[in-house]
Amino acid sequence: MTIYDFTVKDRQGNEVSLSEYQGKVLLIVNTATGCGFTPHYEPLEAMYKELKDQGLEILDFPCNQFANQAPGSEDEIHQFCTLKYGTDFPQFAKVDVNGDNADPLFAYLAAEKPFEGFGKGLKMAALNKFADLNNKKFGDKAYIKWNFTKFLVNREGKVIARFEPTVDMKEVRSAVAAAL
Repeated sequence: MTIYDFTVKDRQGNEVSLSEYQGKVLLIVNTATGCGFTPHYEPLEAMYKELKDQGLEILDFPCNQFANQAPGSEDEIHQFCTLKYGTDFPQFAKVDVNGDNADPLFAYLAAEKPFEGFGKGLKMAALNKFADLNNKKFGDKAYIKWNFTKFLVNREGKVIARFEPTVDMKEVRSAVAAAL
């Protein structure tokens, strides 16, 4: 199984086969417009502009499962991202990434690259506690711990890395460049 076996919905609700991205390096991100990590849109867009001609695609999936940080409609979220951050990469329909209604894509991504922690330090410990409280309701289906978790997929459709939102975007960019 590869990423190309999955179908997702675009912002208008149309089915999109991820096989359309075959041969590309993908960075798949669950996002939110009202999160402390929302400024990640800026380096994501900069990376996209710089590397898309080399075969990078960033796939943005808004998610409202983390402290209701993406409450708007698909159109409101898209407008916020394009006006505030100038995002040009594909944005899909809002999804659940945890629980019984989790999008199968995110269950697959998390199974391929499970959570290994937010890192060290007081700030990371606080986020871990907050995430654990938020995700308790999902039990063993708490696949993603917080917004702006990023999965790197190589040109063959295999998940090669997972980056929690606490990982420095320079490290993410370096891994993407290496995959290209």
